[in-house]
Amino acid sequence: MTDRAFVPVRIAVLTVSDTRTAADDRSGDTLVERLETAGHVLSARALLPDDREAIAAKLREWCADERVDVVISTGGTGLTGRDVTVEAHRDVYEKEIDAFGTIFAIVSMQKIGTSAVQSRATGGVANGTYLFALPGSPSACRDAWDGLLGPQLDYRHKPCNFVEIMPRLDEHLRRK
Repeated sequence: MTDRAFVPVRIAVLTVSDTRTAADDRSGDTLVERLETAGHVLSARALLPDDREAIAAKLREWCADERVDVVISTGGTGLTGRDVTVEAHRDVYEKEIDAFGTIFAIVSMQKIGTSAVQSRATGGVANGTYLFALPGSPSACRDAWDGLLGPQLDYRHKPCNFVEIMPRLDEHLRRK
């Protein structure tokens, strides 16, 4: 694989849904199982309704928390009127990771064909924290983790990965 040692990151999982509860949050459970199996740390978990301000507030809270390196949300990325997770994420982003949605669509297309066009998965950075918004289905969470986030959150992944640039995400906030 590589000569680099694995570096665990601290990940918060947010499920956005008006109908799910902690007892039936299969998408959140999928993400937790994947990240823990990979050797990462679940630093926080929450479930919120489809409310743009509440979602953005939780994202900001976690971005300010030293115990959170990455936030992955699931749900609210579709096209219906209640789907506001993408807008909430963009309210918080300092920088958007433009290719994240494109790469996610490519990964999704291999599984669900042209239905992948209905996802608005997004990624960005705020306050030195990575933020990713995924669709609310367990299969989409598996596909996103296995095909994109898992490799990019693994310091051993070459030629480059998200973990190796984490120390520089907030360099613009430091004094010169």
